[in-house]
Amino acid sequence: MAESTPRARGGEKTRQVIVETALRLFKERGYEATTMRAIAAEAGVSVGNAYYYFASKEQLVQAYYDLAQCEHEAACSELLAGERAFAVRLRGVLHAWVRVSEPYHEFAVKFFKHASEPDNPLSPFSGESTPAREAAIRVYREVVEGSGDHRIDSDLREELPELLWLSWLGVVLFWVHDGSPGCERTYRLIDVMVPLIDRLVGLSHLPGLRGVTKDFITAVRELRA
Repeated sequence: MAESTPRARGGEKTRQVIVETALRLFKERGYEATTMRAIAAEAGVSVGNAYYYFASKEQLVQAYYDLAQCEHEAACSELLAGERAFAVRLRGVLHAWVRVSEPYHEFAVKFFKHASEPDNPLSPFSGESTPAREAAIRVYREVVEGSGDHRIDSDLREELPELLWLSWLGVVLFWVHDGSPGCERTYRLIDVMVPLIDRLVGLSHLPGLRGVTKDFITAVRELRA
């Protein structure tokens, strides 16, 4: 594989500096008060250069999504490579997300109201967020597919990664509002939530509940459509 050119490496470094500067200013000044001009000035680049890499502030937040997702995947890799129990895998993945997200907590609190707007490009359901959303769902797919738990109903197994991602969004909402030291209440929420999910998933294969499971999956698919 050919090595990247000095110009390409320089461009990537400039891009990284712009992202880091933007995240710092978003924390210090708030998302609304931070302009692309201010980001460019603090990053030591021209406004035109800043817009060359990022057409808007929203794209900078998408870059944060991508960065946070990469850090989360790296934090989960050892656990997912060596652990087979479904509940342990899920708990570990959720705990890892809280750990790697801690430096961004104050920033997330300030821009979350924008991400919660249905038509905002920062919404986790928006078209702009598709790459980050699909990458996050892949992590939960790995949680499910790498599990040695054979209790999971086959139809539910197909839908479970996205359902776990939706559960994670609930954790994110709780985390945004969690003012406890080290977000300890969020860790506690995960520790309470995971055994319940594990129990429900484990019951899905029982003959008496398969009909309910299939009805639930049908409803989920209809809502998605």
